Amino acid sequence: MGEVAALARVLRRRQPPFVVFAARGSSDNAAVYGKYLVETLLGVPAALAAPSTVTLYRRSLRLRQALVVGLSQSGASPDVVEFVAAARRAGALAVAVTNRPRSPLADAAAHVLWLRAGAEHSVAATKTFLAQLLVLAMLVGAWGRVGTLRRGLARVPGAVEAALALDGPVAALARRWRDVTGCLVTGRGYGYAVALEAALKLKETCYLMAEALSGADLLHGPIALAAPGMPVLLVALRGPSLAAQRAVARRLAARGAEVTLVTDVRLRAGPPAATVLPLAQDLPEPLAAIPAAVPAQLLAWHLAVQRGIDPDRPRGLRKVTRTR
Repeated sequence: MGEVAALARVLRRRQPPFVVFAARGSSDNAAVYGKYLVETLLGVPAALAAPSTVTLYRRSLRLRQALVVGLSQSGASPDVVEFVAAARRAGALAVAVTNRPRSPLADAAAHVLWLRAGAEHSVAATKTFLAQLLVLAMLVGAWGRVGTLRRGLARVPGAVEAALALDGPVAALARRWRDVTGCLVTGRGYGYAVALEAALKLKETCYLMAEALSGADLLHGPIALAAPGMPVLLVALRGPSLAAQRAVARRLAARGAEVTLVTDVRLRAGPPAATVLPLAQDLPEPLAAIPAAVPAQLLAWHLAVQRGIDPDRPRGLRKVTRTR
């Protein structure tokens, strides 16, 4: 993508002191992933915006010289558009990441990164979420000349295809989860962004009370929710967060929770994981998070069908949600 390379050159020249992401819904979960990319690979502080600071409280923010990235599949979320426009007026370098290059968000930004994902037919965003992660990884890899990212990008499509091949085991898991009333989803680092998105999809399409927590936050009290038989989806990716997440899995299993592990580490089913959904093992942790989202998307689809719900027509959900 030529626009990624061009923006990376601008960023290397301007050296923004911090990054702010503005988004809602699935795009907000992609922003969490972006925060980890920017902070762990570039050492640049990053934050998630509260758009209502601008749209409802009418406050101007001191964003001069910052990089502000607005993420929206449709490019039409009013509060994200307004935040990005205000940031640009305040002197920030404003960037839009969207699947619609001709949209209000694109008009508000100085630079546009077009996802090129094709029409998103799913009301609950799926391929556009994966595309957002990929484009953010491309941008950070180009900006910081991060060799591990740039070399690994070509292997991501194959890893996603391998994750799609888990359809059978995920369908079996959905049958076991059919009558559950709630679940926990946990990840750490890049896996936390995946956990947030997994929980959102289960809420949107299955009407399931799915609670997403960082593995660290889970141990600060909410682990009390982990009763015998409680279903848990746990993301554990090879990297600095792996040992901590495996310890969380052991703690959950000791409480009788039914742990399903999404991991790129070679493990067999058995304590502490009742089920293992194995991912491709040839990606660095930041990129491994992209295929890690696929089993969660498959689970949301299969579980919705098991519960007699049309996942393409979830109640209360629209393709474009307009909030301010």
